[in-house]
Amino acid sequence: MVDTTAATEPPKTLVPPAELSRVGAAVRVALVAFALFSAYDIRLFAIKTYGLVIHEFDPWFNFRATQYLADHGAYEFFRWYDYMVWYPLGRPVGSTIYPGMQFAAVWIWQGINAAGIEMSLNDVCCYIPAWFGVVASAVVGMLAWETTGSKNAAAIATMIMAIIPAHIMRSVGGGYDNESIAMTCMVTTFYFWVRSLRDDKSWYYAIATGIAYFCMVATWGGYIFVLNMIGLHAVVLYLHRGMNAKIFWAYTIFYAIGTFGAIQIPVVGLTPLKSMEQLGPCGVFFAYILLYYIELQAQKRNLDEEDKKKLMMKVFLAAGAVGLVVIALLAPTGYFGPLSSRIRGLFVAHTRTGNPLVDSVAEHQPTSPQAYYQFLNIMCYFAPVGFIMSSASKPNDARTFLISYAAVAYYFCSKMSRLVILLGPIASALGSISIAFILEWCVDQIQSLGEDDEPSAVKAAEPVTSPRSKKGKKGKSGGDRKSAAPESTVTKAFGPLIEAYHENKQGRRIAAGAILFLFATMALGFHRYCYAVGEQMSGPSIMYKARLQNGETIIVDDYREAYWWLRDNTPEDARVMAWWDYGYQITGIGNRTSIADGNTWNHEHIATLGRVLSANEKRAHRIARHLADYVLVWAGGGGDDLAKSPHMARIGNSVFPDICPDDPTCSEFGFTSDGQPTPMMRKSLLYKLTQYGYRQEIKIDPNRFQHAFSSKYGKCRIFKIMKVSQESKDWVADPNNRICDKPGGWLCRGQYPPALKSLIEKRKNFAQLEDFNKQKSKDDEKYQEEYHKRMGGKHPLEKGATAADDKAAEKKSLKYVGCFASESNLPKDKVYSGGSKGANVAQARNFAWEKKKKFIAISKSGDDGHVFAFNTAPADSDKVEEDPGCSVPCGDYEAFACGCADAACDDAGGVTPDDKGLKRRWVVYEVPPKKSSKKKVSKKATDEL
Repeated sequence: MVDTTAATEPPKTLVPPAELSRVGAAVRVALVAFALFSAYDIRLFAIKTYGLVIHEFDPWFNFRATQYLADHGAYEFFRWYDYMVWYPLGRPVGSTIYPGMQFAAVWIWQGINAAGIEMSLNDVCCYIPAWFGVVASAVVGMLAWETTGSKNAAAIATMIMAIIPAHIMRSVGGGYDNESIAMTCMVTTFYFWVRSLRDDKSWYYAIATGIAYFCMVATWGGYIFVLNMIGLHAVVLYLHRGMNAKIFWAYTIFYAIGTFGAIQIPVVGLTPLKSMEQLGPCGVFFAYILLYYIELQAQKRNLDEEDKKKLMMKVFLAAGAVGLVVIALLAPTGYFGPLSSRIRGLFVAHTRTGNPLVDSVAEHQPTSPQAYYQFLNIMCYFAPVGFIMSSASKPNDARTFLISYAAVAYYFCSKMSRLVILLGPIASALGSISIAFILEWCVDQIQSLGEDDEPSAVKAAEPVTSPRSKKGKKGKSGGDRKSAAPESTVTKAFGPLIEAYHENKQGRRIAAGAILFLFATMALGFHRYCYAVGEQMSGPSIMYKARLQNGETIIVDDYREAYWWLRDNTPEDARVMAWWDYGYQITGIGNRTSIADGNTWNHEHIATLGRVLSANEKRAHRIARHLADYVLVWAGGGGDDLAKSPHMARIGNSVFPDICPDDPTCSEFGFTSDGQPTPMMRKSLLYKLTQYGYRQEIKIDPNRFQHAFSSKYGKCRIFKIMKVSQESKDWVADPNNRICDKPGGWLCRGQYPPALKSLIEKRKNFAQLEDFNKQKSKDDEKYQEEYHKRMGGKHPLEKGATAADDKAAEKKSLKYVGCFASESNLPKDKVYSGGSKGANVAQARNFAWEKKKKFIAISKSGDDGHVFAFNTAPADSDKVEEDPGCSVPCGDYEAFACGCADAACDDAGGVTPDDKGLKRRWVVYEVPPKKSSKKKVSKKATDEL
């Protein structure tokens, strides 16, 4: 008789299970500890290099507001009307910002000093992003644990979130910005929401969800995403499993507490009950209440499913009727707020919002494919695998949240690059699922090193049969009906592979070892990459390292140097005119009054600033002398004011259409292909102030502007405005000339001085497409249509256009003539130019105007190309239509074709050489006469602003 006791012995393993469990726990603890250390350390590059310095633009406003709160207290903070900003209008600060970060910073600062640790408010603000980055990383680990039930996934998620660039981007030391705290509030809200869904006894976690959401609302406008995300998940849960008391209590408690808290924030007010962006979750709240009522009535009356459906129909029809009546009564009053331009931009097909001010901010543009890898790195691959695994797994309440979060966050961040920050938490959680699964499999294979492939005694006792014959025997004896069932298609297709997998233990162990080695290599690479990117992201723009021609490394501190000069060398009531980007730093560092800043609440005011900077020196001075004492410009290349100049003109033109008549993109305000300024640019105040002293031909009238200061490396320049109107300055400073919301009230808005009345009356309030509470004129709609066409690479008259509304544009736009295969097909009176003129149709048109020619022929190759201008149209018989080289789009307007040259023709494919052996396709356009901008006006009219 064969001894089979060996078959009942536990399998031999490399490490005993109990010990393996302890080792696993120790590894997880060590990984989490290392993750939290890394989360802190990776955010301190700037502090270690530059010291405890506030970075960028917005953080300086945040710090100034925090300092005011610390000095004056909460009561005065919420009644603070700041006349040092948005001159001469001013701004109510405490009631127009999300104050959560300021309160958090002050409370932390007070707590630290109360504990006997001396620390300045500036230093606390510099460290806050790093501190909250650590907390957010830990909470994401808790979220991963709650949604997956895997401790390994939780530890890995913590590590990923600690260093992933999508999280670092807004949480570096010194980057005292709202998102640094808001991300912690967001993931905490999500964690408590999911925790409240664990079981029927977890509803009280919804209270914590509401409180965390209130903190989120107080900190960042992105709370709208959090609210809609939870509202959407509540809908998904209802569709998945129907009415459930657990979900009802979790959602209604969260919404009630969260909304009650949200409306206490002055900047939010009643918008959760009015804004189109937030009414969806409100509807879900009332829908759940109705569903719960229906459920109670069904139980009370003992209704069957049919009667329950009838009751549901009656209840929702009645509720719908009431809702329609309420909407009909409130809609005409303007009660319902429109979608903001930023939110609207997330749902439109084009990449522009229709607002040149919003479109001027790079982070409001769609996310490029490269950005995903830049901010997520290898999580671009692991997170989708985790998403698929979560989707394929048995659905539960927590897992469906991860799936919903991933889908919504990916969609929104694809529309706006700034929102890639939302991918940090979900990429960490989903990436941890796939990584933990693979690592656990590898450990299982290596753990079985002590096992034999199969106990020898069992092998001796069992007859040698195939797996099929074993199943057959079981089927006959009735032991396992499942095994006797017909084989599935999957089993038939992959049966041999599955059998090979189970039989080849040694191969699995080798594969596991190789995978572990690969993962270790990838982990080290990911860690190094994140640290490298973290160091790059930590570099402030207000000061930075540079290398001189002699190789010496320096720190360029020009901007603070200029602000310090203003602080130390100008009167305390000095007003400084600069583009809105720099307003926060002018008041925060220079402690001087600014004209506009990054709050961008008043489009028309910024447009007025754009008009001044894009106007010629004489016209600009007529306005500037009533608004400011100094003008500050950024110069010296890079992201200086000349780089921003197209936006200045476009924004100004959206309110003052006479700046760039019939051209909402102000294409005439820029530079030619050879780097020379266009006539409009050359005459502008902006160009003169940035180039004065560098170009000998640039002169400034000393009776209007005088150079006062240039920073060490020429990055920042300040000019004193001459003949400043003291009368206007005194008028604005007089409290009697302010408009208060009520007699004796604190909310008193400043006004423009009377000398600017004619200018202000010329302004046209900017009406955005999404503001359906305002009646838009045909001119408004025409502006928006033309703006979107041009910014989207289109033009009123495209190649082959036949639309009736383009007929009027034909007189002033380029007219497509045809495509030609050879230079010899072009007239002999042609004049040549190259460079970017040959790749951009607008520059080619300008070249024709410059040479007084009627036609252009363009042949584009990359960013450069060739262009001819001439007066005689080529013969129609020489045209070569239906050629792929004729359809290569222009660099500036993609709707226009610019032909091809050389390699560009190879890329187009099917382009044959011309009679000279060259691959060229020349697209010819007829150029309209240049519209004269000179008008005969009276002496009085020229003197007007």
